[in-house]
Amino acid sequence: MSLLAATALLLQPACAPDPQLSYVCGPEKPEDLVAIPGTRWLVASGFAPGAGLKLVDTRTRQWRSWYTAPAPGDRGGCTPLDPGLFNARGLSLRSTGRRRWELLVVNHGGRESIERFSVHLVDGTPQLRWTGCLPMPAGQVANSVAAFADGTILATVLTRPGTTIADFVQGRITGAVWQHRPGDPGFTLLPGTELPGNNGIEVDPDGRRFYVVAFGWHAVVVYDRRDTRAPLARIVAPDFMPDNIRWTGGKLLIAGMRLDEPACGGVRRVENGVADPMLCHRGWSVGAVDPDHRRVTTVAAGPPQPGFNGVSAAALVAGQLWLGSFQSARLAVVRATEGKDASR
Repeated sequence: MSLLAATALLLQPACAPDPQLSYVCGPEKPEDLVAIPGTRWLVASGFAPGAGLKLVDTRTRQWRSWYTAPAPGDRGGCTPLDPGLFNARGLSLRSTGRRRWELLVVNHGGRESIERFSVHLVDGTPQLRWTGCLPMPAGQVANSVAAFADGTILATVLTRPGTTIADFVQGRITGAVWQHRPGDPGFTLLPGTELPGNNGIEVDPDGRRFYVVAFGWHAVVVYDRRDTRAPLARIVAPDFMPDNIRWTGGKLLIAGMRLDEPACGGVRRVENGVADPMLCHRGWSVGAVDPDHRRVTTVAAGPPQPGFNGVSAAALVAGQLWLGSFQSARLAVVRATEGKDASR
């Protein structure tokens, strides 16, 4: 680690815990999280211009900015990604070999794209290299991304042109899933995947199914990869609004804010055609999806926290449950005893 990076770690701000959560402060809007398998490392996105990627040591609870200098040269027609513009949202990690992965990142900074990185371990520490990008179709803004083992990439679009957040809050169709297979010139829309607020997405390890969070329905929609024209199932979350979905610690976890929050006047409302931005602090929930029995079991949940809002992602690392947020400048950790119970 460089002297500059080490200094940055030492200067990270300290922040007091809330009754239920402790925090790692500083990472701006860590909207999505992905744990690097078999390691103590966690990758967090940064859903703001220049927030980019963060590499988190879950053992020491320190973090540093990842991808801080542009790689030289074009990659497949993509100009080098500018770290000063890098606005990272959804994440996906696909194994490409022993201790090697491809990291896919939804980017809104300078272009609407899926950015591609290689990750490999050197002396136990992950190393990152930008390898190119896949531009989204004109007018389409990606939200989340996932990849099958064969390299096929899926990306969700929350609101297509002409639709709004208020539309999917009211249950109207706004988004879809787009697919890119190796060798394809670009993304194509998967028929039947149009939902109210296509949000988080994840694939099955066996490569047969994939899962899409329909934010407007507060549900996970299951699809057969071979034929997406009609979903296999719709699994409704119990009284919370799931955002991202991720296989982590052997569980298919979804995380989000409480649906009916008394402290915020109840459910999310639309007034004068505009959806409530949910700045009022809501309670949070993490659930484990059981696709075979079509149910969601609560893993962990809590009331509104003074220091944390906008829960959007969850990851299990070494028995602790880490929470991401699309609003806060910090990561949350459920206390060790609760995290261990949650991972059983």
